[in-house]
Amino acid sequence: MLRADIPEDVRNSRYSMQNRKVALYGVLIALAMIFSYIETMIPSIGIPGVKLGLANLAVLAALYLMSPLDAFFISVVRIFLTAITFGNMFALWYSLAGGLLSLAVMTVCKKKKWLDQMGVSIAGGITHNLGQLLVACMVLESAAVFTYLPVLLFSGTLTGALIGLLGGMILRRLPQNW
Repeated sequence: MLRADIPEDVRNSRYSMQNRKVALYGVLIALAMIFSYIETMIPSIGIPGVKLGLANLAVLAALYLMSPLDAFFISVVRIFLTAITFGNMFALWYSLAGGLLSLAVMTVCKKKKWLDQMGVSIAGGITHNLGQLLVACMVLESAAVFTYLPVLLFSGTLTGALIGLLGGMILRRLPQNW
């Protein structure tokens, strides 16, 4: 059944809206898990800690299709499920720090309209790496980890731009009235 075949009163009912929101949550979390798995199969480029961040496509989509609170929920669930499935407790803490800091910055940048979608994604990529460096600094009890900052700023900018570009392509193809 096509969406146009559903009567408008049913399509716009509160019950229908809740069902669509739950379905979108499930789809975005499932996509994030699939992207995380795909990323585990991509060989490392030789720079520790540098990844594409494909799973962040789901969080970026949630931020633009839903509310910041929904994006937060999807991000946290994705991080926990990914850590349990593909990582360990250290991966969980690094991912939580990076993911939550980047989501906070992306939310502010989007809300204040400081940056376009690509810029929001780049800000997210950079601050994700900063969050992970802060955890590394605390775990290792050394500020020496910040010597790695230029590499992570560059990679965060590059991967953030790529995720922003892909995210924009995806969002243009999705209905905006979830």
